[in-house]
Amino acid sequence: MTPELITRLPRLEALFDAHMERFGKDLTPYRNHVYRLVNLVAAQQTLDAEARDKLAVAGFFHDAGIWLAGTFDYLGPSARLAEHYLEEQGLAHWQEEIEAMIVNHHKISGYSSSSGPSDNDRLVEAFRRADWIDVSLGMLRFGIPSARVRLIKRAFPNAGFHRLLFKLGGQQFLSQPLRPLPMLRR
Repeated sequence: MTPELITRLPRLEALFDAHMERFGKDLTPYRNHVYRLVNLVAAQQTLDAEARDKLAVAGFFHDAGIWLAGTFDYLGPSARLAEHYLEEQGLAHWQEEIEAMIVNHHKISGYSSSSGPSDNDRLVEAFRRADWIDVSLGMLRFGIPSARVRLIKRAFPNAGFHRLLFKLGGQQFLSQPLRPLPMLRR
């Protein structure tokens, strides 16, 4: 576990700066959500510089398809946006792990790769748990002390993120009632 809060990741800040206009008024709520995720992963395991960078990329892109591709069915578009970014940055060797973090972050059951457990699986599973913790407003904690969750939430306030999720979910339900949550995975 990383004891201090992670308050700034240069790669993440650069990504938000590059796409600031596309997020509009949702920039702060989404940015805070991503930093909550990063810190919730750090509450589960120690992160080296490379893991922090991977989390910056996966964190930024995991829901970004909502804004950058204009869809609530965003897992595929978000993964493709991340893939393009990684190729541009010369980081294509991270592709498999980043894609796994993005497409499995709404997975209901635990994550393990089809090739068997690996070190990469730990980061993917920690990211999945972090998103569930945040989306559940801390009701799910996967062993993280409630005091730590509260500390992270105070440092990076909700700023309307969950209200935004309810609004988008409602719009999705009205437009496609048979697919109200297309991002959920078993």
